[in-house]
Amino acid sequence: MTTATVRDDLVLSHAVFTADVDAPFDHVDIAQWLKTLPTHEYQRCAPGDHKAAGYTVDDDGTPMSINVEMIGTGLVVQQYRFDVAEAHYCRMVSLSDVLTPLGWTSTQVIWELRMEQLDGDRCQYTNTVTSHPTEHFLDFIAEHGQTFAEAAAARQDASARHCLVETPRYARSIAHWAAGRAAAAA
Repeated sequence: MTTATVRDDLVLSHAVFTADVDAPFDHVDIAQWLKTLPTHEYQRCAPGDHKAAGYTVDDDGTPMSINVEMIGTGLVVQQYRFDVAEAHYCRMVSLSDVLTPLGWTSTQVIWELRMEQLDGDRCQYTNTVTSHPTEHFLDFIAEHGQTFAEAAAARQDASARHCLVETPRYARSIAHWAAGRAAAAA
């Protein structure tokens, strides 16, 4: 994992999108879905942007979701540590490596996945992605003549466009996975 000083006082991007879906709420388990998410299903959740997904553990035994995806013009390698891993809510934190057209840098990405029961099997999935710069990122953009405001505007636009695509697909994927669990339990 990349080591870097995170500037959590600065927000590079913040995106929150929701999608309503029919899912057997009692069989939803986002943490287990993440741990068993196949690469091809991950790719279907953001065609063209999602490249690969996997599951591992960190040196200290903390579960990790490894995701490789395009956000705008950056190839992002995310090593998400499970900060909160519950059936209906997960909070993942990654110190991510980002390959831009100008070279490598890093950011912190916080990914929150939440499923709430609206009524019966009617649920609402919320996908929240917040990114903070690292000191390396701030030095990197300064070296290339870009202000933080310019970098943040570009990342906000790219992240919002990306999350808009993946949110309803994640909701459907989680619902399908939960339906499979419900059928197996019947």
